[in-house]
Amino acid sequence: MSNKNEYLDRRVIKSKRSLKEAFLSLMQEKSFKEITITDIVQLADLNRGTFYKHYTYREDLLNEIIDDIITDLVASYREPYKNSEIFEVSKLTANAIKLFDHVQKNANFYKLIIHAELLHSFQYRLCEILKELSLQDFHTPVVDSPIDKELAASYSAYALFGLLVEWIKGGFKYSSSYMAEQLLLIINRNTTASVIKPSIE
Repeated sequence: MSNKNEYLDRRVIKSKRSLKEAFLSLMQEKSFKEITITDIVQLADLNRGTFYKHYTYREDLLNEIIDDIITDLVASYREPYKNSEIFEVSKLTANAIKLFDHVQKNANFYKLIIHAELLHSFQYRLCEILKELSLQDFHTPVVDSPIDKELAASYSAYALFGLLVEWIKGGFKYSSSYMAEQLLLIINRNTTASVIKPSIE
């Protein structure tokens, strides 16, 4: 009986993956309104009955894709410190940073959040998730610090999002490991020691 259940579970996972991949592929070419369930199942090489076993509307499929992305995003963000009682940023290595691997793995989705109007709201949601992760996961008490925690978390979230946007807009011309190395260099840069000559015309 368990073998039968495992087979059914694998079949469900495979069918859902095919539907999601087909949907994201279609969204690269058409607007959300133009995509029909028939389009999705034909590209996925499945029948309409399979779609309706798992979803009622296209929106249900899109929402599940977004939920999957968020779950994987959070896990990837937390990867460098998930088993650590104390996390020292100064000891962070580029290999431990998995956020860029996550974005590259889901490249079709992230291209859409830059270009598709339907997913523009996800940009804000993504920044809010990054901000909340920073506030929830890092409880470093800074005695008498004038820095507002919420503002600092927002700054970090939007700066990281900006880095991701540049990478996506550039067509992923750099590897995820290169992006991780660059992020690490940015984090560890001692800005107080920097001397910048302004160029104003």
